Parts: sequence; C-alpha cells; structure tokens
Amino acid sequence: MIGVIRVFTTEEEEILEQHGKVISECYGISTVNKCIPNQPLGIFNDETEKIAIPKIVELGKRLEQEGCKVITISCAADPAIEELRKEVAIPVIGAGSAAAHTALAIGQPVGILGITETAPSVINNLLGNLIVGYQQPEGVTNTTDLLTPTGKERGVEAVNKLIDQGAKVIVFACTGFSTIGLADLLRQELDVPIIDAVEAEGLIASTLYKQQASNA
Repeated sequence: MIGVIRVFTTEEEEILEQHGKVISECYGISTVNKCIPNQPLGIFNDETEKIAIPKIVELGKRLEQEGCKVITISCAADPAIEELRKEVAIPVIGAGSAAAHTALAIGQPVGILGITETAPSVINNLLGNLIVGYQQPEGVTNTTDLLTPTGKERGVEAVNKLIDQGAKVIVFACTGFSTIGLADLLRQELDVPIIDAVEAEGLIASTLYKQQASNA
C-alpha cells in the first residue's frame, strides 16, 4: 500500500480519497488516505505550514506502522518532508518536488499554477530559469476555494494566461487542482503537457513500491 497524507481536514470520504484514487487508477496500486486534524483550510502560508508539520510527521509514522511501504505528502509545498524522512524507514515522496522534476525532465518553458501569492520554494528552486510565469486563479486563496462552482473555470483562465506568457509545460503547484479534476479538462482543450502534482508523486511512489514488491 501507498500511504497518502492530505494536508487539510475533511470528513467527506470522497474528497479525502480523491488523491489516492488518482494514484490507484493511474498506476494500479492500492492506497490508504489520511488527513491531518483541525486544518479545514489546509496549508496556504508559512504559519499554517508550521502548524501542520508535527501533524504530518505523526500521520506518516502511523501509516508506516499500519503497513504502508511508501508515503506521499500530497501537497505541492512538500511540508514536513525532511522531518518525516528522519522518523520513518520507508520512502517519503513530496508532490511538489515530484511535479518539478517531471517538468525538469521535459526541459521546456514552464508555467506554474498555484493558490498562493508565489510558487512553493521547492518548485522555484528546482525549476529556476525554466519558469516563465506564475498564476493564481482569481478568487482562490486556499484549497477549499477550488471546490466552488467557479474554481475550475478560474483555473482554466489562469492557465491560458500562462500559455500567453510563453509556457510550453504547465505544472500544478497545488494538489487541490487534482481534487477538482482540472488536468483532464485542460488536456481536452490544450496541446501542452499538464503536470498534475498528484499524478507525479504517484508515478515515483508506485515505481518504488513495485520495485520493493519485486524484491520481496
């Protein structure tokens, strides 16, 4: 099993399991999905990330104890990734670094779509000069804003602006875009690679999982 850590709080089973569902459907591996407590708006600034770090670490340790062979932190800022890696003996994959490395492999100008004022530092640091633009959908400041009727529409508008800025690849700097299925919509309308951060973390996590299974 792959353990998927969601960095916001929800009691809606369908939303909680959405990222694991993406990974299972893409790569054929079962997942277990858990969310951190008492953060219904998730992580959207330095303060909320700091509060979330110990919660993510505890959740990751519990997933390892429950038998998960790989953990993904399903947030594009890769919160608590170094802290958790020190506490568990299994691989920990971050959505942000996974998405950025995928774009780096393509090597074309990158447009980044996120929900904060600037892109997560892990993505900026990895992609550097490949970045030609960053857009935050209008009216979207946290992951729950994406679940509104206009969330998907605003996302499409922002991506079109990135393409106008010269982007040849689009990177999602928020895993909430996976929750609303934005990648599938964009792929139907646009002829540029769309890097969904959940798909990217799932690709790396599933590769590691399958290798472990073949060695068992």
